[in-house]
Parts: sequence; structure tokens; C-alpha cells
Amino acid sequence: MDAIILQILNGLDKGSAYALIALGLTLIFGTLGVVNFAHGALFMIGAFCAVTLQRVLSLSTVTIDPEKLDFLGNPAKIQTPYVEAWFGPEVGASIINWSVPLAILFAIPIMIAIGFIMERGLIKHFYKRPHADQILVTFGLAIVLQEVIKYFFGANPIPTPAPDLFRGSYDFGVLIGFDPNAIIYPYWRLVYFGFSALIIGAVFAFLQFTTFGMVVRAGMADRETVGLLGIDIDKRFTVMFGIAAAVAGLAGVMYGPINSPNYHMGMDFLVLSFVVVVVGGMGSLPGAVLAGFLLGILESFASTTWASNMLPGINQIVIYLVAIVVLLTRPRGLMGRKGVMEE
Repeated sequence: MDAIILQILNGLDKGSAYALIALGLTLIFGTLGVVNFAHGALFMIGAFCAVTLQRVLSLSTVTIDPEKLDFLGNPAKIQTPYVEAWFGPEVGASIINWSVPLAILFAIPIMIAIGFIMERGLIKHFYKRPHADQILVTFGLAIVLQEVIKYFFGANPIPTPAPDLFRGSYDFGVLIGFDPNAIIYPYWRLVYFGFSALIIGAVFAFLQFTTFGMVVRAGMADRETVGLLGIDIDKRFTVMFGIAAAVAGLAGVMYGPINSPNYHMGMDFLVLSFVVVVVGGMGSLPGAVLAGFLLGILESFASTTWASNMLPGINQIVIYLVAIVVLLTRPRGLMGRKGVMEE
């Protein structure tokens, strides 16, 4: 039982990333009808927002301390981060330590701006073009963004540690009545799951309980009728593109301590996230979230030793096998709208 619970936790961890990326993809497809293959790149850019803030906060000034000598007997050069010089050693060190959570505030305006630029500068020209054209142009954009990140940050993964408070592991087994050390799980992975649930809940609450969100949902169901009421639905859909970009970026920011950011991480999640969207149902936000967590848990169980021994490589293909079964039996996906993906 403890092994099963551990695999469920692992699945919820990865499923959180799938669900957040798939949620953004579904928002874009449901509002604009665009298949955005550059969405994984937004996830990557979010992770590198955390890297950038970490580097900015670590910028240091060099001073000479004549009372201390280096190994050659010369006065020692002391590097002091600017934030420590400005706010004091304790506050400055704390700011650097919490650079990943602080990157949320740094990433939100950047990701919204990138989303606006992408939508207004490129994607709006492909609204009425076939989905194949949309896939080609957004996939090309994803490659360009990937190479830009590689040029500025290099090809190697860049560690972005979690705050000291959330390093280490939590004895999850004791919480639910198991023996001590039966289920040990990293703190930050629990934080990531909680953060994902918060973002998903905020997006659904925004769409469900705000006037803006209600108009957007009406536009998703019947765009022409909403336009005839004198509402500029296109402008609202552009805002939703920016929100979808921010959701993907925040998913990347918080994922950095779990998997060190690298230039190809967006591509690693992109294809799997599209599978999640299709399995959940194109255009269905609840379906995207449900499928994200479901497939994350299935992939976790497929990665266990006993599963790999029985079916070598099953962890690499289990998501695609599930997608084949779902689409053969239910072409619209688990919670897809009637007529979508059934032609």
C-alpha cells in the first residue's frame, strides 16, 4: 500500500505539470481555435524567468578586505551580492534563497507580454488557416525560442534550488498512519502540487464567477452571437491568450527545483501535453485537467521496476497507448464537446 501511495504522489507531481500546460493549450484552442505548438516553449521561458531572477539577485560587488589574505598573501577580494549590501546580510540572503517563489511576480508580466506579442504579431494571421498551417508556424516559433534560450543560457541544465525551508523530504506515511519512513516525499513536490491546484482553481473561478470569464465562456460556445451583441470578443480572447501564457510560465517557474531548466524542456512536455489535451477532449478545460492527472499517475505506475520488468519501455509509451484506446472508443476524448475531433 505504501508503494501504491508513493506512485500516486509521483503521478500527481508530474500530472500537475501536464494539467497546467494542457489547461493553457485548451484555453487557446477553445477561444481562438488555434493549435499552439509553441506552448511548451512558454513553459520553458517561465523556467528561465526563475533562472534569470536568480542570476540578477546573485550579482555581486567586489571589495578588498586588507585584514584577510588569500593563499598568495594578497588582500582578499570579497564578493557581496548587491541585495545583501542594500538590505543587509540576513534580508539579502533570504531574498536570494527565495528567488524561485519571487520569480512568480517577475514572470507574470513577462509571460503575459510574450503572450500578447505572440498572438498579435503572429498567431492572429493564422486564425482562418488550416490547423496544419498553425502547427507548422507555431512549431517553428517554438524551435526559434528554444535556440534563443540555448544561445543565451547554454545547453546544460541550470540548477534552481528551492528555498531552504522546502528542501529535504516529508514523512508522509506518518500523516496517514503508516510506519515512520514508509513514505518519504520531497517537500517541494508537495508544494508544486498545491501550487498547481491553486492555479487551476483560480482559472476556473475566473471563468465561472467573473463577468469577463462568463463572456469568454459564451464566446467559446457561440462566438458569432456574442459578437452580434456588440461585445469585442476578439479583444477578450487576446487577453485569454496572455493568461494561458502566464499559466504555462508559472508552471515552468515552479518546476525548476524539480527538474533543472534546460533549453529543450518545453519540447519534452509539449507532445505529452497535446496527448493530454486530446485524451481529455479538445476544448474541454475539466477534461484537460482530469487527463493530466490521470495520465501522470499511469506514467508513474508504468515507471516502477515490476512494470518495466514485465513490459520493458512501457513507461515511454503508456500515455500513447491510453490515447489510442480512448480515441478508438470515444473520438471526442473523455470530456470533449460533441462534434469536436469526430469529423
